Amino acid sequence: MRVCLSLMKTKEPTVTRLDYCQYLLSSQINYTLTNFADHTDQFSHDTINRYLAGEKITPHLVWENVKGQVQQSPSGYIVFDDTIVDKNFSFKMDLVRRQWSGDAHGVIKGVGVVTCVYVNPDLDQFWIIDYRLYDPAGDGKTKLDHVHDMLENVVYHKQLSFLGVLMDTWYATKDILLYIEALKKVYYCPLKDNRQVDDSGGVQPYQRVDGLQWSEAEKQHGKVIKLKGFLKDHKVKLFRVVLSTQRTDFIVTNDFTQDSTQAVQEVCALRWKIEQFHRETKQLTGLEGCQCRLARIIRNHIGCAILVWIRLHQVAQETKQTIYQVKHGLLDDYLRQQLKSPAIRMSLA
Repeated sequence: MRVCLSLMKTKEPTVTRLDYCQYLLSSQINYTLTNFADHTDQFSHDTINRYLAGEKITPHLVWENVKGQVQQSPSGYIVFDDTIVDKNFSFKMDLVRRQWSGDAHGVIKGVGVVTCVYVNPDLDQFWIIDYRLYDPAGDGKTKLDHVHDMLENVVYHKQLSFLGVLMDTWYATKDILLYIEALKKVYYCPLKDNRQVDDSGGVQPYQRVDGLQWSEAEKQHGKVIKLKGFLKDHKVKLFRVVLSTQRTDFIVTNDFTQDSTQAVQEVCALRWKIEQFHRETKQLTGLEGCQCRLARIIRNHIGCAILVWIRLHQVAQETKQTIYQVKHGLLDDYLRQQLKSPAIRMSLA
């Protein structure tokens, strides 16, 4: 019997979500697909690109990976903010639009990401629990819409235990504040200096919040005001928080039991946890490192970068290290080996 042997093309290995996340976790500086392909024998650049173009990393997947780590507290806070994934030197890249960047203190080109963090003040710990990409041309939603959707999801789907919501001035709108009140939660958020308010009970016209007069007692315990645009009888409490000689925040809350400016400052300080998350993802996970142009690839890269942060954060908690020590510690064995047997020996004249 003649046996016919046919030469078959060897099938190239398929990149998985775990493979790509492992690359982002392990790489220290360069997070491009080319660098990934250059450092593995398994995958070509095209194979990695096809994986990212066909994958679908969603915020729900992020929650599935972090929900087992979140330690809830009745005194917990949900924190909202947004960050810009810098693409200032990009051309014809999907999802990129000109947006204000607090880090750059100006308008830059980038991908907007609205994030939601859960903070447990009892443990001084926090976890990323949700995010949305700002793509008004694609889904017609504003950043305020995304905050509303994520807050609704926290309450009715994730069903997390928390006391209140912290957010930046951008989100202190009438609709958002009333929605938080409807959920029977408290909020603390700063107002823009030019926000129109009234502390006279309707006797005087509205004025800028930074133009209000404060007695010594009000400086310590706050005062009741009305925000312009709200119903006549809708009042909130305002606190004047002096952070430095150059900066004073005016914090509004619906928590009328709050009677201490110092306590308000401590609560608002929890909001910086989300800034910490933004900084760590940009510096340690390659969040801004993707150079691909397609929207689906950009979405998947950002999702994978957040998954990597979740893993680094988990290891940092387990080993009682900072997340930076965990990431940079990957180079420890390399440095020991190079000091013992350098690949390039130093020489002096």
